[in-house]
Parts: sequence; C-alpha cells; structure tokens
Amino acid sequence: MDIIEQAREIGKAIQQDERYLKMQIAVQAADEDKDLQNLIGQYNLKRMSIQNEMQNADRNEEKLNAFQQELNGLYETIMKNPRMAAYNEAKHEFDHLMQRVDAIINQSANGSDPETTDYEESSCGGDCCSCGGCH
Repeated sequence: MDIIEQAREIGKAIQQDERYLKMQIAVQAADEDKDLQNLIGQYNLKRMSIQNEMQNADRNEEKLNAFQQELNGLYETIMKNPRMAAYNEAKHEFDHLMQRVDAIINQSANGSDPETTDYEESSCGGDCCSCGGCH
C-alpha cells in the first residue's frame, strides 16, 4: 500500500470516528433548527450592515454602535441555543482530534518518531511578540 492509499485509509477512519459522527449529527441538528438559522441569517445581515456603514464616507458612528450592539445581542442569543452549543462542543472535540493527527504527520515528516510524537496542547498567553505561531 502506497502513502496515498494509507492517507485514504486515515480519511476513512476519521469519518468512522465517534467525534466526526457526533459533529455531523450536531451540524444536521443546527441546520434543521429554523429559529437558529433565522438568527444566523439576521446576524450575517447585521454584519453586512456594519461593513457597509464602515465603508460609507460619511458614516454615522451612532448607527455603527447601534448595529454593533444588535450584532452582539444576536451573537449571544445564537451561542445560547442548545443546538449551537452542541455543535461548538462537537466541533471542538473533532478539531482536537485533527490537531493530533496533523501534528503526528507533520512531526513525523520532520524526523520525529511516529510512535511517540503527539500534539502538545499549549495555552496562549495572548502576547504574540514571543509566539512562534498559533497551534
């Protein structure tokens, strides 16, 4: 089996992993939630209104502030939705899996032992000056 075939096998294994399946179920539930989709649509329209107002030569700061407050309110409402919360949790778990897979492959390609290399979680202190790059 060549390396491309092995990569395809990894792809199949990823799609059978419980974290992938959980995320797909969460995506479907969020997509089917009409109220959530309506809120997301309103959020996107409000974001576009902000962008349009910012590009306006004689932009109105009060209007911009009002739009921003409305956007923030919509964001909070969206994030409180149980289906969105389930999606965010499932996506976080799946992203962590993919970070580990990616780290093992990349570190192995750079000479690390594939049997022992792994993704190391690090916390971001927020000071980008001393950072070697985001994880």
